Amino acid sequence: MSQSRNIKLTIAGLLLFITVIVAGFVYRISLPRIMTASEMSANGLYLLETPRNIGEFDLIDHRGNAFNPSRLEGQWTLVFFGFTHCPDICPTTMTFLNTFLENLEGTEAQDPQVVMVSVDPARDTVQQLADYVPYFNPEFIGVTGEFLDIHRFATKLNTPFRKVTDEDGGYQVDHSSNIVLINPRGDYHGFFRAPLDLAKMTVTYRSARYIWDR
Repeated sequence: MSQSRNIKLTIAGLLLFITVIVAGFVYRISLPRIMTASEMSANGLYLLETPRNIGEFDLIDHRGNAFNPSRLEGQWTLVFFGFTHCPDICPTTMTFLNTFLENLEGTEAQDPQVVMVSVDPARDTVQQLADYVPYFNPEFIGVTGEFLDIHRFATKLNTPFRKVTDEDGGYQVDHSSNIVLINPRGDYHGFFRAPLDLAKMTVTYRSARYIWDR
C-alpha cells in the first residue's frame, strides 16, 4: 500500500513538473519578440541613447486649440512633418499611419496619437488642416503656427525642411518623410526612417514600448 502511494506521488510530481515546464514554454512563446537596439536600427527605428527634452513650443492644432508640451505627455506620439499641398509623400504617409494604427493590438491600440505638423503654415491654416487631416483618420491631429515656431520645433526633432520655388512662381516644400517617435514623458525618443515598412515598424514600435515599460 505504501509503495503504491509513493508511486502515485511520484507520478503526480512528474506531471506537475511537466505542467510547469509546458506552461513556462507557452508563456515565453506568447511574449512579443523584443528586439535589441541594433536590431531595431537595422529595421528602421533609430532610438536616442538618452531621450531628449524638446523644451517649450507654442503651436495650434486643427481644432484651434493650443498645441504645447502638455499635449505630448501621457501617451506615445508619432509626429510627421508635411503639408496639405504635398502631391504624393504626405498623403501616402498619412494613409500608411492610419493602416499602422489599425494593425496595433491590445494596449498598443490605445495609443499612439498621430500628429502632422505643417511645414507650410502660410497656406496651411487651421481650417485647411481641419479639412485635410481628419480625412485620413478623425483622431489624427493637424498642427500649424508661426513659421519660426514650426522651424524651431522641427529643428529640435532633427527634421529639416525648405521651400523650393518652381518655374511658375509657385512653390513646394522639401521635407523629411521620417516619423518622429515621442515617448509618454514628452521627450524625443527616436525616429522611424523612410521608406516605411508596416511589418518592421510594428515590431520595432512594440519593442520600443516594451523596453520603455520595463
